[in-house]
Amino acid sequence: MGMAAFLGFARALRAAGVDASAERVHAFLRAVDVLRPGVRRDVYWAGRLTLCGDRDDLERYERVFAAYFGSGGTAAEPARTAPPPRLGLVVRDARSRPRTSAPDEDRAPPAATLASSAEVLRHRDVADLDAAERAQLHRLLAAFTLPGQARRTARRRPARRGDVDPHRTVRELLRHGGEPALLRRHARAERPRRVVLLVDVSGSMAPYADALLRFAHAAARGARTEVFTIGTRLTRVTRELSHRDPDRAMAEVAAAVPDWRGGTRLGELLREFLDRWGQRGMARGAVVLLLSDGWERDDPQLLGAQMRRLHRLAHQVIWANPRKARPGYAPLAAGMAAALPSVDAFVEGHSLAALERLAAVVRGRGERSGACETSFRH
Repeated sequence: MGMAAFLGFARALRAAGVDASAERVHAFLRAVDVLRPGVRRDVYWAGRLTLCGDRDDLERYERVFAAYFGSGGTAAEPARTAPPPRLGLVVRDARSRPRTSAPDEDRAPPAATLASSAEVLRHRDVADLDAAERAQLHRLLAAFTLPGQARRTARRRPARRGDVDPHRTVRELLRHGGEPALLRRHARAERPRRVVLLVDVSGSMAPYADALLRFAHAAARGARTEVFTIGTRLTRVTRELSHRDPDRAMAEVAAAVPDWRGGTRLGELLREFLDRWGQRGMARGAVVLLLSDGWERDDPQLLGAQMRRLHRLAHQVIWANPRKARPGYAPLAAGMAAALPSVDAFVEGHSLAALERLAAVVRGRGERSGACETSFRH
């Protein structure tokens, strides 16, 4: 699998919020090729020096690297295990004499093998994973971030370009005794849109509910994120998911949600959400994400009507259906068919790779696949 597996690592970093551009990824692949792709330490430093753009990226990089390549040795104590590498010296040594491996490098599996294993896991259906694969999936999901698309606000901030800021310009003139001074400018500030997740925990979603709730837990780290579970009842679980430890958060959610693996009343619960929270402002201008297979035991016309209400309030409505990836799938379930006309993007949600693409859609980025997303224009 080779370099293709390291591309998967770069995609996981993007899902965690690291701005790993195409140029940075290309530099990472070149650095790994020059160093030793099979040695965890070399891969660690190649990625850290090429893929991270600011201080905030470092903590995200540590989490994703440990989840993707395992936590053995290199990522935990990078400063003590290896000095900052000098690429020119490394290249010269590699050409002049064979390099000896450290004892921990001999014992650890090759980094390329671990990356290939993680890349295969990215595309596996969550329902088919064993316990060890689920544990690795949970570590990778814990690194996700899910900020909403940026929107312009009424507030203004100092800027190098934009409209003239008369107040700051006059203050600058007074500071110089009335002598000519540089014009001060300002521009409209931006902030991420609120993200609202409605996660189906009914019986038909049982194989996917845990992974989707962990996805929601990672998203809930954002200040403008709300999470609800839907089944036979609507439960707000934003507070329970605020715990930093994912396992503790899942335990809190399990205790708070009374309708695990029950039926599905999508239309009635969506109406309750809109009446209690959405209409009052939570859904206004927000990115609303429904994670459900669309099975509805009540009248599908009610779901269709509430979806139209939601679509009028929200900036974007995204529906992620884990069943969409199955061969021959068609949205024939009555609830899914009634909801689709009011959905802006209909995407998959069955695997880690699908959730990475879903996160990109929520952020408003162009990482979209025609096989995994259907857009509806109104």
